Formats: sequence, structure tokens, C-alpha cells
Amino acid sequence: MTEAHATAGVPMKWVGPLRISGNVATTETEVPLATYESPLWPSVGRGAKVSRLVEGGIVATLVDERMTRSVLVEAVDAQTAYTAARTIDARIDELRDVVRTCSRFAELIAIRHEINANLLFIRFEFRTGDASGHNMATLASDVLLGHLLQTIPGISYGSISGNYCTDKKATAINGILGRGKNVVTELLIPRDVVERTLHTTAAKIVQLNIRKNMLGTLLAGGIRSANAHFANMLLGFYLATGQDAANIVEGSQGVVMAEDRDGDLYFACTLPNLIVGTVGNGKGLGFVETNLTRLGCREDRAPGENARRLAVIAAATVLCGELSLLAAQTNPGELMRAHVQLERANESVKVGV
Repeated sequence: MTEAHATAGVPMKWVGPLRISGNVATTETEVPLATYESPLWPSVGRGAKVSRLVEGGIVATLVDERMTRSVLVEAVDAQTAYTAARTIDARIDELRDVVRTCSRFAELIAIRHEINANLLFIRFEFRTGDASGHNMATLASDVLLGHLLQTIPGISYGSISGNYCTDKKATAINGILGRGKNVVTELLIPRDVVERTLHTTAAKIVQLNIRKNMLGTLLAGGIRSANAHFANMLLGFYLATGQDAANIVEGSQGVVMAEDRDGDLYFACTLPNLIVGTVGNGKGLGFVETNLTRLGCREDRAPGENARRLAVIAAATVLCGELSLLAAQTNPGELMRAHVQLERANESVKVGV
């Protein structure tokens, strides 16, 4: 194996299975997580166990999907930028036809813009089939930008990427408008399961979610987020399934909701920026193909359906890890004991003790 094609080895385990239902998939499946943080496996596994103790399991609802790319153009002045923006909005059907000339799967679904002085930021939003869509959206935006520069007077090239997308950065615009798949996962856990499996109560988890995830994040200046560790599960899942791992930056934006319903626990995670795909760059590695196939995401389905399935499985995995961690943190010392025991056990195996 040449250095150019070397592969970094990250420990991976399958955990679960998770039970999932909703508007995309009804299934029970184990999930692969590639991580150096070994306590993540049993933690997600505990959440997965809870999902199997609830009829219907985790209800995952895909509420939106779009991949974005923003371009930047320079106008003579703000009035010219405003006129250009109005013209672009009025010609969206024409621009959709332009996109069809450069891609079989990209579909222009919306255009948004922002004017700052004489600069016009144009945010194109696309459907991209089973691809996460970074390259597809950039290619389509490049063609659209060329078309606009040729047909709209008073504007000139600024950049193919104007950071109004926004790619791999935590921003308010992604949290509000979404980028990738927007998925809500919900679980209603009976009181006895909360106490027996999570060793806590609904009231304790609700209180911790308010104080830690919501108030703590507010005081820290978080952007459109209130969660404990979405990024942990997403990174493990992304690495195992051939995703662009840097997209956990926006992917980890999201909100946890917890309610005490007469002792039962309603627990939900909203993830507006899940950027996943089942085809494209990163999917050619053997282990990725094996993992996607085992997840049921390489089936012969209509374009986009495999990626939607992958997104809801990823979101359900996040819920499992988030639920388990918050439950552990309601009990003094539990989190640290688990980390010490599991990590020391792993070190003992490595050195043959």
C-alpha cells in the first residue's frame, strides 16, 4: 500500500440494535461507530437497549433536506445589488433549467440572498439524491454563477463560495434554515424503564437538560444548540460510513427536549444539519461499502431514499448516546467510574495484562 492510499485505523464496533420507526424507515439495526473514545460504545448501547423496550422505538421524522452553496458577486452599488437579487428571484424557473443541464440529480429548490454594502451573497439550495451533495452543489452553483454574470448587468465575480452556505462552521443560518437532512427523533420511555435501565428519573433528566444543555450552553454563548455531546456519536458514525467528518461542526448543532410526563420521560433530539450520503467521495472503501450494506443503505431504491435512511439511523444513534450520557450525569460519579473502568480494561487488553 502506497503512502498516498494509506488508511488510518480507527477502532470500530457495532452497537445495538436500535429500534426505529417514522416517516423514512421502520427497522431494527445495529450501528457502526469508529472512535478512540471506547466508553461511547456501551453508552450508545444502553440507549439502544432503551429503544427496544419501547413499542415503536425511536420515532425519527425527516422534516427537510437541502444542500447549499453560496456564491458572492460584487455590484456597482447597493441599488444594483438589490435589483440583481430581485431579478434572480423572478428567474428561478430559468435557473432550475440551467441546473438540469449540468446534473442528473441536483435540483434547485430555493434561493436566498443577503446584501451587504455593494456585495450580494446568493445562497442556492439543492436536493442532491443519495449524495451528501457538496461537489454537486458547488458544480451547479458554478454554472449558475457563470449564467448570472452573463445575463445580469452591473455585477461581477466575487467568489464561488461566500461563506453564507455555511460549510463546516457553526452558524445561526444553518441552525435556522438547515443544511443537509433535518431530523427529529423522539422517544417516550416508561417510568420503570427509566429507573431500571437508566438508573434515574424523568424529573432528574429534565432538570439536568434545562440547567446543563440549555442554561449552560446559553451562558457559554452556544449557537443554536442545546445538547451534551451530539458530536461524539456523529463523528463515530460519519467515520464508519464514509462521510466528510468535518461536517460534524454544523451537524452537532441541535437541541434536546426532555419532559416529565407523570414519571414517564419524553426525550427528543432535533438535528437540523445532518450531512450524509450513500454515494460519492469516501464511499469507495471496502469497509464503508460493507457498513452501508449492513445498514440497509445500498438497496435499489428511488434516488435519495438510501441517504434518508442513513440520516434517520444517524439521528437515532445520536439520541441513544445523548440519553445515556444525561442519565449518567444525574448520578454523582457514574460518568467518571464508567470511563475509568472501560478505558483501563481496554488498556489491559492492549498490553496483554
